[in-house]
Amino acid sequence: MPDYRLEEVWIERGLSPVAGVDEAGRGPLAGPVVAAAVILDIAVLDPRLLAQLNDSKKLSPSKRESLNQFLQGNACVGVGQASVEEIDRINILQATFLAMRRAVASLPCRPAALLIDGNRLPPEIGSPADTVVKGDSRSLSIAAASIVAKVTRDLEMDRLAEQFPGYGWERNRGYGTADHLAALKSKGATLAHRRSFRPVFESLSITH
Repeated sequence: MPDYRLEEVWIERGLSPVAGVDEAGRGPLAGPVVAAAVILDIAVLDPRLLAQLNDSKKLSPSKRESLNQFLQGNACVGVGQASVEEIDRINILQATFLAMRRAVASLPCRPAALLIDGNRLPPEIGSPADTVVKGDSRSLSIAAASIVAKVTRDLEMDRLAEQFPGYGWERNRGYGTADHLAALKSKGATLAHRRSFRPVFESLSITH
């Protein structure tokens, strides 16, 4: 389970508060990539709730949603997105970095240091930072960010599923599942599809 030891490394250096940063939606064929940055004040937060924080992929949708509500009301939270158009223009890696910079910039309280999930440090992130491989399973702050990013993106995919029905985005969240690929082949690409991703690009050559 994630804990607060990585944050304490920065705090012992005199850098506080520390924000965890994570993203959701790098792999899907449709929809934005979403990042979140979260600062936890573990001195005032209920330890029983902190103990429930984990990698968002390991939590049920209902648990993610309840923890997201808790974090929105009891932590310092920032969210950023990069659009489908930005993903296609600058590529998914750079768009992910852009969403992370936007998430950090939107924090209502300025972080002194950052813990970023993954092994690549976004350029011009604005604060001293460390990358943490599998950080959402190791750091409470990154786990919190993973939950906020996932819930935020799922809500956006629910909205897009209503706007563009028939692709199953309310279930597959834009990933290239069998039902999504079948719909892409029969119905073609929407404005919410990432045209720089091969299955979408290939579907554009099909006459409908």
